[in-house]
Amino acid sequence: MMSKIDQQLEKLGIVLPEAAAPAANYVPTVVSGTHLYISGQLPMENGKLAQTGQLGAGITTSEGQRAAELCAINILAQAKVALGGDLSRIRRVIRIGCMVSSTPDFYEQHLVANGASNLLAEVLGEAGKHSRAAFGVAVLPLNASVEIDAILEIS
Repeated sequence: MMSKIDQQLEKLGIVLPEAAAPAANYVPTVVSGTHLYISGQLPMENGKLAQTGQLGAGITTSEGQRAAELCAINILAQAKVALGGDLSRIRRVIRIGCMVSSTPDFYEQHLVANGASNLLAEVLGEAGKHSRAAFGVAVLPLNASVEIDAILEIS
């Protein structure tokens, strides 16, 4: 039987990808007590980086929101692996941190982060509502436009 979360993903037409392997010397997830920490996820789609470059330098806010959605999808993919395939163990998304590669005159990092926030709330309902930080950075790994990490409460 499909979980409520899996049903919602299906309804939205979202297929979780295979969780990406770490690109350096770290682990993708850590479980500590009732918390699941998920390392920063890039906007990967079909096994490759979907968006590179800086917001404010040819990448629009709406394109950044799509990149943030992809990061959130990859967060869920990592959670699924860490939780033995059972996303119903997610009790709450506690916090996400959204890093946006952006020019010094780009001020819509919070709107970019909405791409991830909206997707998590749509997939997880009340449990997807979270605290967050959204900030601009000069560059991100692999020249990604967005990177998002997460802390989840789990059972």
